[in-house]
Amino acid sequence: MGETPRSTPGITRGSCHCGGIGWEVRGNIPDARICNCTVCRRYGVLWAYGYDGEAIKVDDPTGAMTAYICGTRTLSFNFCKVCGNLISWRSLRPNDRGQTRIAVNLRLADPMDVARIPLQRFDGLHSFDDLPMDGRTVGDVWF
Repeated sequence: MGETPRSTPGITRGSCHCGGIGWEVRGNIPDARICNCTVCRRYGVLWAYGYDGEAIKVDDPTGAMTAYICGTRTLSFNFCKVCGNLISWRSLRPNDRGQTRIAVNLRLADPMDVARIPLQRFDGLHSFDDLPMDGRTVGDVWF
């Protein structure tokens, strides 16, 4: 079983179960998004958002990542092909500034490193809007 790399001040890290793919988020994670869309609710993920290669970096040294692209083909869901863990989703097109939106799965981090991050519910099924904050944190939905 792969061990999640421990985070350091200002950097949160996570890795898949086998340890083949890792990610890091530099800086404050303002919230963890929990989404009820047809894909995210099945995966049970908690997302931290940013831009690929900026605040968020994914490390796949052995080429273990594989993608699932569905629906409108605007983003990919990226998995470890060895252990099956969902690592991230990534936009398939950069924005007008050339940045590529990405979100990493906070469930791959050490629970103690992310427990206090506020939980933001996102209605990806109906309205595509954030729902009101209710005071819960990642630690409240970890189990």
